[in-house]
Formats: sequence, C-alpha cells, structure tokens
Amino acid sequence: LMPRVGLMVALPLRRPAERSGEDVDIILTRLREVKAFQRFPPPLLLQICACAFYECLEKGITLFRQGDIGTSWYAVLSGSLDVKVSETANHQDAVTICTLGIGTAFGESILDNTPRHATIVSRETSELLRIEQREFKTLWEKYRQSLAALLAPPYGMHKWRHGNRKRHSGRCPCGLQIPSEKLQRAGKVLRNAILSRAPHMIRDRKYHLKTYRQCCVGTELVDWLVLQSACVLTRSHAVGMWQALLEEGVLNHVDQELGFYDKYLFYRFLDDEEEDTPLPSEEEKRESEEELPETILFLAQIGPDALLRMILRKSPGQRTGDDLEIIYDELLHIKALAHLSNTVKRELASVVIFESHAKAGTVLFNQGEEGTSWYIILKGSVNVVIYGKGVVCTLHEGDDFGKLALVTDSPRAASIEDFNRILRDVEANTVRLKEHDHPVLVLEKSPRASTLGNIKYTVISGTPEKILEHFLETMRMDIHHNPAVDDFVLMHCVFMPNSQLCPLLLLEYALNSKRRALIMTLRWANAHTYLLQEEPAAIFFLEELYGSLSNDSRMLRALKDLVPDLEKVVKLQYKTLIRQFSNGEERLQKKQPIRNQDDILLKVYCSDHTYTTIRIPVAATGREVISAVTDKLGTTDELLLVHLSSAGEKQILKPNDVSVFSTLSINGRLFACPREQLNSLTPLPDQEGPTAGSMSTFELMSSKDLAYQMTMFDWELFSCVHEVSCLPLISHLSTCSSSYLFLRRFNQVQLWVVTEVCLCGQLSKRVQLLKKFIKIAAHCREFKNLNSFFAIIMGMSNPAVSRLSQTWEVNFIFFNNPWTDPSRNHRSYRLTVTKLEPPIIPFVPLLLKDMTFTHEGNKTFIDNMVNFEKMRIIANTIRQVRHCRSQPFNPDICQPNKNQAEVRAYVRKLCVIDNQRALTQLSYRLEPRRT
Repeated sequence: LMPRVGLMVALPLRRPAERSGEDVDIILTRLREVKAFQRFPPPLLLQICACAFYECLEKGITLFRQGDIGTSWYAVLSGSLDVKVSETANHQDAVTICTLGIGTAFGESILDNTPRHATIVSRETSELLRIEQREFKTLWEKYRQSLAALLAPPYGMHKWRHGNRKRHSGRCPCGLQIPSEKLQRAGKVLRNAILSRAPHMIRDRKYHLKTYRQCCVGTELVDWLVLQSACVLTRSHAVGMWQALLEEGVLNHVDQELGFYDKYLFYRFLDDEEEDTPLPSEEEKRESEEELPETILFLAQIGPDALLRMILRKSPGQRTGDDLEIIYDELLHIKALAHLSNTVKRELASVVIFESHAKAGTVLFNQGEEGTSWYIILKGSVNVVIYGKGVVCTLHEGDDFGKLALVTDSPRAASIEDFNRILRDVEANTVRLKEHDHPVLVLEKSPRASTLGNIKYTVISGTPEKILEHFLETMRMDIHHNPAVDDFVLMHCVFMPNSQLCPLLLLEYALNSKRRALIMTLRWANAHTYLLQEEPAAIFFLEELYGSLSNDSRMLRALKDLVPDLEKVVKLQYKTLIRQFSNGEERLQKKQPIRNQDDILLKVYCSDHTYTTIRIPVAATGREVISAVTDKLGTTDELLLVHLSSAGEKQILKPNDVSVFSTLSINGRLFACPREQLNSLTPLPDQEGPTAGSMSTFELMSSKDLAYQMTMFDWELFSCVHEVSCLPLISHLSTCSSSYLFLRRFNQVQLWVVTEVCLCGQLSKRVQLLKKFIKIAAHCREFKNLNSFFAIIMGMSNPAVSRLSQTWEVNFIFFNNPWTDPSRNHRSYRLTVTKLEPPIIPFVPLLLKDMTFTHEGNKTFIDNMVNFEKMRIIANTIRQVRHCRSQPFNPDICQPNKNQAEVRAYVRKLCVIDNQRALTQLSYRLEPRRT
C-alpha cells in the first residue's frame, strides 16, 4: 500500500550528522511530493531534510496524551490522525473532535513548553515527519510564516466528525475552530441544492487508479454557483465563496489542500465525509431551495474576504497577476499607505503575507527585540505593553505596529527587508529634476514600457509650472484620451487656479508649441465646460486664444483642424451666458445645473416665526444674506444669521460663510435675529415633520412605479452634478449646489423610510411596510439606481427601525444583501459596480468618502511641490462619475401605470422627521424596551 515506507525508514533514522548528500536528495524528493511542502523555500526544505526524523504509526497508536509535556513537532506525510479531548482527567472520556490529514501539522506547544492540549491517535497507518524541539525553534525563528502555513486553521485544513459537532462547541485545542452554525447550514443548503438540481456533480471519482468517494470538481462547483444568482459576479468571486466554506471545514479538499481552486481538483462536502450519510429528503430539498437565495447572498458577502485571505496565504512566488490586483486594490484603501506611490503599493502586493493569531495573549514580539516585520491589523486588537507601565494603549482595526511607522489592516506582516528593497528599487527608478539645487519635478519610470520600447515616466510630484511644462512636452499630438493629462486638467484647480493656468497656456501658445497649447486647452475646456463661467479670466483667455488662432491658422495649415473645436468651446460659453438670463421655467426644462451666480428665493424667519423672502445669488455669503434681510425689514438692528434645526439646535453662521442655503438640514430653517433674542428661538411647528404616516397613500402605488419615479428624479439631480464640482466638498475651493441637493436627497430618502416605519402603529401594517420598502429598493437596484437603493437600506438600518424585533421576525432575504455590507470598505459593492454597464446612479456618499479619505490622509504639497500621486487617486474617483453618465438614461426602462403623475408628485415631496431623538421615542412607543 505504501511502497516508499522502507526507503524513508532507512534514511531519516540515521543521525543527521550521518546523512550523505544522496540521502538528503532522496528525502527532499519525497517531501516535494507532499503539496503542503511545495510552498516551502528551498533553504527550509534542505534544513528539514538534514534535521527531521521519520515515524510510521500503525492504526490506533497513541502518539502522545493530553497534558504531556511535548518534545517534538510533527507534520503528516500520509494517513490521518484523530484529535481527542477530555474534559476530565480520565483519558477514557476523550472525544474525537477533528481529524488531521496530509499536509497538516501539530505540536507547536513546544514553542512555549505548555502541556499538550489534546491526545493524538493514528486513525490509519500514517507517516509523520518529526522535528525535535531545539531544531524546530531555530527553524521557527527563521521561517515562521512558512511553517505556520502547515498549522491548523486558519492555516491548515481538517475534517469534522458528525457525531461530536454538537457536543463540542468552541475551539479545538490545536487551534481549529468549529464551523459556525450559519456556515454549516450554508454548506448543507448548497449540497442539497446540488443534489436536487445537478445530482451528477456529487459522485465517486477516479484519478490515477484511485477512487475518491462522493466528490465534486472545483471547476464544476464554480460553474454551478455562477449560474445560480446574479450576485455571483465573477468566477473569482465564486472561488472566494467556496473558500469561505473550505476555511471552516464545511467543504474539504480530498488531499487537505489549503485553498479552493477553479481547477480539476476534488472537494467533498462535510456531510459526505461519513459513508452512511443519507440523501436529503424531499422536505429538506424544498427547504434548501427556499434558503438558497439567502445562502448565496450571505456567501457573496463573505467571499471576497476569504479570497483575499487565500491569496495572502500563498507564497509571493505563487501569486498570479489577478491575485496581485486584488491585493493592490486592498492596499489602495489603507489610509496610512496613501502617501506611498502606486508603484510601491503594487510591489508591496507581492510581499505582504497573511498571519492569524487566534489565541488571546499571543506575544508577537518582545520589547527590546530587533524588528524584522511590520504588521497591519485587519481584525481584532493588539495591546502595547511597556515594562513597568503595563498596557499603554490598544491598537485596533486599521492600525499598524512594528518597526515601520506605517498603517494598514489583519495581522499581515511584510518583511522589513522586502519593504526596504522595494523602496530602493523605486528610488532607483526615480528621476529628480532640479533648478538652483532645488527639486522641481520628481518622475518615476513606468514599469510598463511602451510598444516602441521607449521609457515612460509618471509624475510623482513637482511645482505646478513644471508639471504643466512636463505634460505639454510629452503629450500626444492629438486630442484623444490621455489619462495623465486628464488627471492634470481635472485636478489643477487644487494647486493651480485658472488665473495662473490661463496665462501660462497663452504664453506656451505664443512662444513654444501652439498645437500643444491648443490641445491642452481643449482638454481643459471639455473637462470643465460651464464651470468656466464662474471665472472671467477663463472666458477672457478663450476669447484671446480664439482670436490668435483665427489669425495664425491662415498661415499655419497645421492649426486649421483645431479651429472648429475651439470655436465650439467659445460658442458654448456664449450660449451659457445667454441662458443665465433665461427664466426659471426654461432652465428647469433644460435641467441645467445650479450655478453660483444664479438667483434663488430664500425664506428667512424672525423670532416670532414671521418671515421675509429675499432673492440672492446661490453663492451669497452670510454677510450678503443679512444685508438683504436688513434692507427688506427696514431695521437698523445688528442681526445674527442662525440655522435652527428641528431639534432646536442653533448654529450661528459666519459673515464669510459661502452659499448659506446649502447649510440647511432637511427640516432646518434660517433665522435672522438680534443677539439678545438668540436664546428664545424655537423651531416652527412644520419643522417637526408629519404626525401621521403616508402609507395609505403610497401602499396603493406599484413598488416598481415608485422606484422608477425615484430613479427619474435622482437622474435629473445626478445629471446636474458636474464631475469636477465634487472637488469643492473636499478642498473648499468653491460651492457646488447641485452636489448639495443630490446629497440632501439621499438623506431625505433615508429619513422617509424611518419616518414611515415609526409612524406606523399597527404591527401587521409595519411588516407589510418593510416588505414594500424592500421591493422598492430591489427595483432601484434593477434600474441601477444605487444611490436610492443604499438610502432605503440605510434607512432600514437606522437604530429606530432595526431595534423593532417584532417587526423583523419575518426573515427578509434581501436585507442580507452583500452590497449593503460596509466591511472591507464596501468591497462587494465596488466589485459589483465595476461590472455594471452605464447609465448608473452611483452610491455618491461613498465616492465622496473616498475623496475625503485620500484628501485628509495625504498632503497636497510635499517639500513645496504638488503631491501629484494624490491628484491621480482623486481623479480616478472623479472619473467614476464620468463613467456612470457615459450613456444616456433610458426613460423607457419601465412601462408606467396611469397614475404616474400622482406617483411622481409623491416621491418629489417626501415629508420626513429629521430629529433622531423624536424617531427613537416613536420607536419605543411601538415596541417598548424589554425588561
């Protein structure tokens, strides 16, 4: 049965000093046949061959008992061993809680001389590799990560026995974790569904003259899962979902491999481990069919994390290009790494390693030891202890520790040598241009050479003038898309205002390259469009440049093809100026964005709740509003401008505050009063919001019609948000009223959900109301209106709604949707959006969060030079807005019913309560706190 046993017995039983080079080669060949050892670096394998011993155990042999003091570490070469635990001192009471198979290891308690946590008994004839304590400690210090990969989950694999699953909950003494009930159920549901829909997938398989009982093939499992639901986005997403089951032993590789692969490899469900497992009954099949959508949604939510862990457990040399892209995407969202260039992050993706410490109190390193790794906390927390002071602080998710002052997120560890090598390599590819001994431009050689073999450079930082000069010198001589130049024209307003850019472009046109200056101007004008109307300098520049081009094109034939393009830009600006004088109805019909110079009517209240209406520009300051109110009231009193919320909270607006109307909350109002009347201000009655729900009105409306009209309204608002106008929300360069209105709508929809639920007094009606909202959200997702989709889901997640346990007794499958899960920075949502075709109404608050994250986590200027890496990251986020609107919205996506006018009017005037305290009080009236 095991032809190699005699050879292995003969060689490793020789003392290490007696082994010849031929002996080591033979042992090395055998070890490489065990897949778990294939990931080891060659130096580690050679040292194992030199110091390890071989043991062969017949079935039923006890290797050691629970409570013994260990002297050796073991790895399983063939066969399997049972792990037995006794809750009493009597070994006869020991119960088998798991089985260790090929490629797993045990006995790491010798590292700290603690007693054995379990009894190990051979389940069948088994071959073991044994390393004595002293040698193992030496190897552990040098090759910790490689050796840890053989240990129990989350590093190794195991088989769980059915009979003991209920009796022993918690953690296995070898560090194995018993599968959670939810994952056990998920595995059972998928197995039953496969047996019902495709029973041929689970059968005995033959490979290399060996029969593997009741197995599935990895590729077939992926094929099947992708076909079951639209929420399984890609094959790699499906791999992550199966990996989540494999990590907890609900699914196992027949040879105890650590990962799930989309290959012709055999996997077995936990329920098929025992030979006498009965087939599911018809009732069990029916239940599994009902639970299947929810199960797939649950696995889709946790799958990306499992996929990432699997990739990080691979040795760097085994990671594919797709693997590196997944890790790189994760590193992009780590705040403390944001200051590193994308090249450094890509290099880091190839060296970071996953490390898990399941046991509380594990010491990662001691004070005074030389640092060799830096760590990023993905889950859990770490205490920092200083001798004589105790715990001085606790680090949590998102913090880092170790020798390097960097931040990230699991513990993951990267060798300092790796990191320093990356920095050296990047520095070697960095070019610094200086003027008068001061750097003015920092470039980095692109890792990807052009098809012509020319070296390409990426701008890392520089002075504004030098960055512009570089792009003008290196840009292609056409007007097609160029990402680097696009980054500049989108972001220049952060570090180079138009008043500085326009003269430089005009100078470039006059003295150097006319065509390059024109191409840059056209890209700039096409990116900013109507926003140029905000600055007279930009209009003057375009007029002057057009005049010069008209004259020069008569003599320079190379410029003639650009005349029509610049003429279109100039005419567009004039048309925009004319539209400024159009009446409001025409502007509304054209759905034009709100501009800073546009006038609006604004109600400003007095302390006695009377009000006056003033006409002011959108960008009016607090001082201008007060001046208009003072003139209208004919008073000489010195007035304060106050924002008063529905909860009675007062905020005094400053004279220099810009666009004060955009400071208003949903039910907030502006008041003007003398300072002595400030304390007597009270909210208006209508600020409290509705006192009765509107369910009787909209319950008769189709959920699809409601979602359609919400999508139509959202698209109108979203269309008015200029992609560049998102920048002021993080850089405060100007105002953006269209963005404010769109965000206000998001908040309004959230509060609409909470208000309606909290005003619905009858339990049965409330249950129906939640179902209605879930259906509306589902249709919003169908229409790719992700903004309202998330607004509704976040409304249902509001504490005033989520605490209503009686209302939530019905298990809503939709509420487990992976898109709604914020873990791992909404990775499931991000993965989904990349696969959607435009038009899309994105989850705008997340886009703004990304920009704010990048903005606050990175300096705009470093050593008096623009941090252009930061500009590039923010520009990528802005381009997502462009992508979402790259196709026109099709109003025929839904065939509306006859009462569309009524539905349209309803969704555009949602009445809400925006006082969270009032909503919470209403919630407790519906379902009082249980004692």
